[in-house]
Amino acid sequence: MEQKARICVVGAGLVGKQHLDALTHTQDAMLAALVDPSPEGAKLAATYNVPHFTSLEAMFAATKVDGVILATPTPLHVEQGLMCIEHNCAVLVEKPLAVTAKEAEKLVQAAQANGVPLLVGHHRRYNSIIQKAASLISEGVIGDIRSLQATCWLYKPDDYFDVAPWRTQKGAGPISVNLAHDVDLMRHLCGDIITVQAQAAPSRRGHDNEDVAAAVLGFANGAIGTLTVSDAIAAPWSWELTAGENPAYPATNQSCYHFGGSKGAMSLPDLTVWTHDAPQSWWSPIRAASFPCATSAPLVNQIEHFAEVIKGHASPLVSGEEGLKTMHVLEAIQTACDTGQTVHIPR
Repeated sequence: MEQKARICVVGAGLVGKQHLDALTHTQDAMLAALVDPSPEGAKLAATYNVPHFTSLEAMFAATKVDGVILATPTPLHVEQGLMCIEHNCAVLVEKPLAVTAKEAEKLVQAAQANGVPLLVGHHRRYNSIIQKAASLISEGVIGDIRSLQATCWLYKPDDYFDVAPWRTQKGAGPISVNLAHDVDLMRHLCGDIITVQAQAAPSRRGHDNEDVAAAVLGFANGAIGTLTVSDAIAAPWSWELTAGENPAYPATNQSCYHFGGSKGAMSLPDLTVWTHDAPQSWWSPIRAASFPCATSAPLVNQIEHFAEVIKGHASPLVSGEEGLKTMHVLEAIQTACDTGQTVHIPR
């Protein structure tokens, strides 16, 4: 029987705590250490009965782990990721990989050069709903995808910004904070994005960033997608409020993603597929079919997959290269908003 992969979590903030909890529900991985400089980090390590370290350097000097999960502030990702690679230790980095795509390239290139697995925490790909949707699309159930629509409308209360003033600054608006997962899923389900057009509107709360934006995405396969995001709209149409992944958000029965194909259309996360009776025509009756699937915890699934990668039984589902491609799209959206020009993304 194979031993469990020994995992160190770095960072005891909101996301780090979610990883700590997820590790208690995994079969093939175990928490081996916690790195966090705060007193709360020490308390959490005692709660989970694992060694506590105030720095990644101290952890590597004192113990052996098979993998590291970086749930630290984005500006620390490259430095800490490179340290993991230097120690030949597989690393899962929370999104985004770095502050800029250019910085992220250093991390991706180092992992490639040293043959060290680098994964990015786009955990929605591990949701059974998304996996079922990807299967339906690959099977051609809705034919060739011609268009898609993604909505991410949320209302963040004032205290969300009061407790973390950096969220009011340029570069910390909903484009960079909220769209990362949505863009990654659009790429995962529909392929590479090669052109972007976009517009954004200034925050009505007086923040230095945007509070609403929209983008038109051109895909390499010829599909065209639209994506809108806002953190100042009270609405039920976002993955957070429709997928039921996180109990902190009130669940609705709405859908936030729509995919249109040559044979039918599909909405998510309700996994409803619409097709016409023969002959295929707008004059023929159109009917809905549901494709329910068993639910599972994406963060737990992600760590189980990380353990499989560490053991050499699987290739990364969301590699560093994949995370970098998503970063290029996000930067292209921001650039298109700033310049009003169409941005072309090199393939």
